[in-house]
Amino acid sequence: MRKLKKAILTGGGRATRLRPLTHTINKHLLPLANKPMIFYAIEKAVEAGVEEIFINTNPGEDQIKKVVGDGGHWGVSITYFEQEGGPQGIAHVVKCAQKFIGDEPFMFYLSDNIVLGSLRPLFANFEKNNVDCQLAFAKVPDPQRFGVPVFGPAGQLIDVVEKPAAPASDFAVTGIYLFGPKVFFDAFTRIKKSARGEYEIASIFSYFLKNNYKVGYSEVTGWWKDTGKPEDLIMANRLLLDEMSVEEFKIEGQADQGSFITGKVQVGMGTTIDKSCRIEGPVIIGENCTLESCQILPYTTIGAGSIIKRARISNSIFLNSGQIDCDLTIDASMVGANVSIIKNGGEGIHRVILGDNTLIQI
Repeated sequence: MRKLKKAILTGGGRATRLRPLTHTINKHLLPLANKPMIFYAIEKAVEAGVEEIFINTNPGEDQIKKVVGDGGHWGVSITYFEQEGGPQGIAHVVKCAQKFIGDEPFMFYLSDNIVLGSLRPLFANFEKNNVDCQLAFAKVPDPQRFGVPVFGPAGQLIDVVEKPAAPASDFAVTGIYLFGPKVFFDAFTRIKKSARGEYEIASIFSYFLKNNYKVGYSEVTGWWKDTGKPEDLIMANRLLLDEMSVEEFKIEGQADQGSFITGKVQVGMGTTIDKSCRIEGPVIIGENCTLESCQILPYTTIGAGSIIKRARISNSIFLNSGQIDCDLTIDASMVGANVSIIKNGGEGIHRVILGDNTLIQI
């Protein structure tokens, strides 16, 4: 039985829908449950049996390499490569990794996809059924945002269409694909760029289905989310916090006697929580934070080095080294690194310094 030991993970792209956060941080490094998003993709690949990982990066960018490293933390080998000739579509990313894959089977994983549950069943179906390609589908409310499978009258898969205006089903092709030896690269030579000037991954699947390749598919078990929008990240953060075991929540910082802490709460080393704070889990607070006279409510994650005073925060993601010092209620929000929200001395006066693509609701 053939074994799949190699994987390509995405680490590039501009993530325009997540600006201004992605002006300064690679999307795949945005924290979910206080851990870079791409770590979850790496962990899923390793748990399924992958031993070599190849991550594409934006030209000249080394953020991901600095954070992820060589893979030793996970006991695998990680290599980085750039997409030659600039952005030309998802399928072109895979083509650029051909020299690493050779004639072996591999997984292609879009690292901004969050999956709860193991990939082992997907790998087992791929290996047992000896298919050329194994796809994973998930039901979604907005299939027009994704590649959408088309089924024939007998329920058989007959095509995949990228971002259709009128979807033929309410399924989306998730960003996890398994390919047999050589078949992807053979198909790539047969497809052309789409109307938007990209080599679409859906064109590969369509070619397979129209040329008698064996394409297997199954519905994702558990939960799947493409984190293309801020609200997707906030929802993924919630679900990952719920997924974490009680043992992963430890209070290693200093909480004053009299502070109220309940539920699953993780507090990093060097963090101080004064007696007038209320924290209701699930919550993660990073290292070296200062919390005074504030409420941190369920599904909130606070990055390392943050200072939170007087605010009431729920269902939100705060990146590192932020500062909030004012009577403010925040919900369903994402706040970037080094952001300060502080009380102005003048009554009824607000002073702001805002970058492009910023959203404020007051």
